[in-house]
Amino acid sequence: MALKFTTSYVEDALAVFKQYKLLGERAMAQVSDAQLFASLDEESNSIAIIVKHIAGNMRSRWTDFLTTDGEKPNRNRDSEFVDPAATREALMRDWEDGWARVFEAIEPLTDPDMGRVVTIRGEAHSVMQAINRQLAHYPQHVGQVILLAKHYAGDKWQTLSVARNKSTEFNRRVASGEASQR
Repeated sequence: MALKFTTSYVEDALAVFKQYKLLGERAMAQVSDAQLFASLDEESNSIAIIVKHIAGNMRSRWTDFLTTDGEKPNRNRDSEFVDPAATREALMRDWEDGWARVFEAIEPLTDPDMGRVVTIRGEAHSVMQAINRQLAHYPQHVGQVILLAKHYAGDKWQTLSVARNKSTEFNRRVASGEASQR
């Protein structure tokens, strides 16, 4: 997934977060408003609920990232799994707000900051560990969004990576310089 060769952890982490943000957006763009709020069954989360949870996590983890615990006292995690924003526009505002907090917290960091200590739920983490924790968490949920969007889009789905049975053609295009690697 290297979009650009780098030896900077901060730069690489930001690139990965941005890639997953884009994948989520490209997936959500392929479903109707009704499908954003649909659940497969009563135990499943809708895309909207997943977005609400991710945004709530981002608000808690990245607000005052270096100075306060990543689990804010005013966060009610359980409420993230009910009553999502009522419209696509409101949902996307929550999505954008969450991602903005991620980028605002990480962009000013330098590689030497990676050894600083932050807490999440009272447990000490290096800044690098805290970032890695979220680099595992958010892609998991973006994958759920993609799976649901692909299910709902059906035969109208436009792949977010190399299309099925197109690897050889894609590799040929990359080797010849006709396509970028992503």
